[in-house]
Amino acid sequence: MTGKLAVVFGGSGFVGRHVVRELAKRGWRVRVAVRRPHLANFLRPLGAVGQIQLTQVNIRYKSSISEALKGADAVVNLAGVLFQNGRQRFDAVQGVGAANIATLAREAGIKRFVHISAIGADSRSDSVYARTKAQGEEAVRTAVPSATILRPSVIFGSQDQFFNRFAAMAASSPITPIPLIGGGKTRFQPVYVDDVADAVAESLMRPEASGRVFELGGPSVYTFRELMVLMLQITGRKRVLAPIPFALAHLIGIAGELFGLLPFFDPPITRDQVKLLKRDNVVGVSGGDGVGVLAELGVGATSVESVLPSYMVRYRKYGQFAEHTA
Repeated sequence: MTGKLAVVFGGSGFVGRHVVRELAKRGWRVRVAVRRPHLANFLRPLGAVGQIQLTQVNIRYKSSISEALKGADAVVNLAGVLFQNGRQRFDAVQGVGAANIATLAREAGIKRFVHISAIGADSRSDSVYARTKAQGEEAVRTAVPSATILRPSVIFGSQDQFFNRFAAMAASSPITPIPLIGGGKTRFQPVYVDDVADAVAESLMRPEASGRVFELGGPSVYTFRELMVLMLQITGRKRVLAPIPFALAHLIGIAGELFGLLPFFDPPITRDQVKLLKRDNVVGVSGGDGVGVLAELGVGATSVESVLPSYMVRYRKYGQFAEHTA
C-alpha cells in the first residue's frame, strides 16, 4: 500500500495509536484527524519522516471532515466515547459523527472504509452507548455499503481503561474492595489491542472483507469476577471482591456521574455502563447473519495471560523488583 493515504479519525486514542503504527508499518501514508493535533505529536515517530500527518478535525463540523478527506484512498473511523462529557455526547460522536464521516467519504468517492463499533451495538438497547453504536453502524452501511464494520469486545493493552483502572484501585488502598456489578457474572472475551489494529489493516487490504461485519474477541471467555481474580494474582494484591446488585450499582452510577462533573476527573462508573454490564460481551451475542470473526481476517487471537503481566508490573508492591512475579 506504499503511497496510499488512509485518514484515521480518532487516531490519538488508545486503539488509534496502534492502528496508526500498523498502517504505517504496512506502507500507508496516514493522516490522523484529531481535535487537538498539538497533543498528538507522539504519533509522528511511529512512521518514517513525513509518513504520518496530523490535522485538526471536529466530526460535528462537516467542513473540517471534508478538508481531512482530500486525496484519501481509505478511511478508518475510531471516534467514540466511553462516557458523556460536555459536548462529547454519545449521539454527537458515535451517531451523527459517524454519519458525517461516512456521508462525506461517499461524496469523495472513497470505498475503503473501516468503522469501529462494539459488541452489543443494538438499536433496542437500554444503554445509550449501545444504541448510538448501532446508529453509527446503520449510517455507515447506508452511506458506504462497501464499509467493513468491526465490533470488538473489551480491548486490553498497556494503556487500556479496563485492567489499569481496577489495578490502580487495588493498589490505592488495602481496604478498597473491587466492586463486582451484578455479582461479577457478566462474560467478556477480551481482545488484544494489537490484534484489533491488525484487523483494521487487514480489512482495508482484503476484498472479501468489504461490506461485512466482524466481531473481535480473544481466545477465551471470562466472567468479570475471573478477570479481577487474574488481575489480583498478577499484581500480587489481596483485595475483597464485593458483589453489588444492579439496583445498588445504578445509585453508584449516579454518584459517579456527579463525580465526573469535577474538572479533570473521569466518572468511575455511570448508569449507562451499569446497563451495559447486564448483557454478556462475547462474540456472537449480537446475533446477525454472516458475522465474521478475527481468524477470518487472518489474525491470531492473543491471550490475556500472555500480555497482562507485561503492564501490570507497575501495580505490584515493589514493581519489577517484586519477589514473586507472574
